[in-house]
Amino acid sequence: MTNRPGSDPGSQGAILALDQGTTSSRAIVYGAEGEVLGSAQRPVTPSYPRSGWVNQDADQLWDTILDVAGKAIHRAGIAVGQLAAIGITNQRETTILWDRHTGQPVAPAISWQSRQTAPLVEAIERRGRSERYHRITGLKPDAYFSATKIATLLEEFPDLRRRAEAGEVVFGTVDSWLLWHLTGGEHRTDITNASRTMLFDIRTRDWSDELLTDLDIPRLMLPEVRASAGNFGAASADLLGAAVPVCGIAGDQHAALFGHACLEPGEAKNTYGTGSFVLMQTGDRPVESGHGLLTTVAWQIDGQPPCYALEGSIFVTGAAVQWLRDGLGLIRQAAEIETLAASVPDSGGVVFVPALTGLGAPDWDPDARGLIIGLSRGTTAGHVARAALEAICFQTRDVIDAMADDAPVPLTELRVDGGAAANDMLLQLQADLLGVPVVRPAVLETTAFGAAALARIGAGLDTAEAHAERTRHRADRRFEPAISADERDSRHARWRRAVDRARGWERDLT
Repeated sequence: MTNRPGSDPGSQGAILALDQGTTSSRAIVYGAEGEVLGSAQRPVTPSYPRSGWVNQDADQLWDTILDVAGKAIHRAGIAVGQLAAIGITNQRETTILWDRHTGQPVAPAISWQSRQTAPLVEAIERRGRSERYHRITGLKPDAYFSATKIATLLEEFPDLRRRAEAGEVVFGTVDSWLLWHLTGGEHRTDITNASRTMLFDIRTRDWSDELLTDLDIPRLMLPEVRASAGNFGAASADLLGAAVPVCGIAGDQHAALFGHACLEPGEAKNTYGTGSFVLMQTGDRPVESGHGLLTTVAWQIDGQPPCYALEGSIFVTGAAVQWLRDGLGLIRQAAEIETLAASVPDSGGVVFVPALTGLGAPDWDPDARGLIIGLSRGTTAGHVARAALEAICFQTRDVIDAMADDAPVPLTELRVDGGAAANDMLLQLQADLLGVPVVRPAVLETTAFGAAALARIGAGLDTAEAHAERTRHRADRRFEPAISADERDSRHARWRRAVDRARGWERDLT
C-alpha cells in the first residue's frame, strides 16, 4: 500500500480484528465504514498424536497472531495510534492450560476437534447426568466442549490439579489465551466463549458450581466473563507500539452471526470452514431444542441483555475436501473441487458421509465413521468430489430441518460465509437441497468483520442498528432453489440411509 499514516480518511477510528482459527491466524484492519485497509494470514498446524486426538501448539497460536497483527497494520499504512480498538474472534472450545505467573502452557492444547475425552462424556451419560448438563449449559455433553478436556488434563497430570487448586494454573479458550498475552495478564473471556465450555449456566450467566463440582474442576482456574462488546483491557504498547483497547470478543461462529447482522429472531447463517456451523438467532430467551441442537449465547453488548441462538455444529465439511486433497490425492488444491465435481452431471448414486471424527448435530454420534457408498465400476473421481459437496449441503439441511421444528420463526433464507462459500456449485447445491435462497455477502470474511463490529460498538463508536443498516445490503449473489421438492426430498432420504449405515461403526467393532 502506498498511503502514509493518516492519509486515508477511513483509517481514522480503524479497528484491528484478530481471527485465530483452526488452520490459520488472520488479522484484518477495517476502516470506519467497514472497508478492509490491510490484512495478513499465516497457517497453523494441528497435530494428531493418536487416532481421534487433535492437539494444537498454544505458543504457535500466539506467535502467529502477533505476527499477522503487525503485518496487517503495516499493510494498512496507518500508525498503531490510529487504531480505535481491537476485536478478537477465535476457534471455540479448544482448551489451553497455562501458568498464571509465567504465561507458559503447562499441557498440550486440546483442539475442539479432538475426541480424546469421549470416555469421560460416556461416564457422564452412565451417571445419568446428561440432561442436567443440557439444562444448565444448553449443550449436549460431548468431547467437543472444553469441560471434559480440562477434567482429563487434570486427571492425566496430577501435579496440575494441585497447582490449579492453588491458583497457579489457569484455563482459557483461545480468546483468553490471546487476551492474556496481549494485555500482560488479564484473565477474561466473553460470554459466547464461556457458553461453549459446558461449565457455564446460560440462564444465570455465571460459571456453574454444580458442574464444576461434578467434574472436579477448581473455579479458580476460570476466567472472568464479560459481555462480547465492552472493555477487556488494553493491548500492551510494548507489543504493538501503542496501547490499544480490546473492546470486542466473540467465538468465531457468534462473530459471524453478528457480522451478518442477524439481529432479528429467525435470521440464520452458515459458516463453511473446517466444519460448518449453522446459527439461528432466537431473541433474548434461550430456546431448548428437542432435536439435538445446541442452545447458546449469540452475543451480548455491555449493559444489555444477551441474545441467544440455536446452533447445529457439523464437525467435518471443508475438512472432507482437505481429506480428498491430502488423503486421497484427488485434487491438488481445495479450490479444484468445484471443477472436478462439475465434470459429472450428478454424483452417480455415490453418497459420502464424512464422519471422519464422528457426527455432530443433529445425530451426535462419536462412534460414527466416514463412509462412501454407492460405488460402481462407472464411479469416477468426479462423482466422489460431487458427493463430497453434496454431503456438506445434506448435513446443513439436517440441521435446518431440526431448527424448523424448534425455532419460533421459519427460515426464509440462509446467509453464508467461510472459504467454501466462494464455491458457486456448492451454494447452488445448498439452495437446491435446502429449498430456500442462499445469500452470499460481498465480503466472505464475516467472522473477522463481526469481531470488528463488536469492538467498534464496545468502543462506543457505533450501534448494532447502524451496523445492521450498513451490512444487510452488501450481498454478492443470491442462489435460488432450482429443483422440485420431490427430488430434494428423495435425494435427502438416500443421504439419511447412508448416515444410518455410518452410525455406531466404531462402537460396533469393540
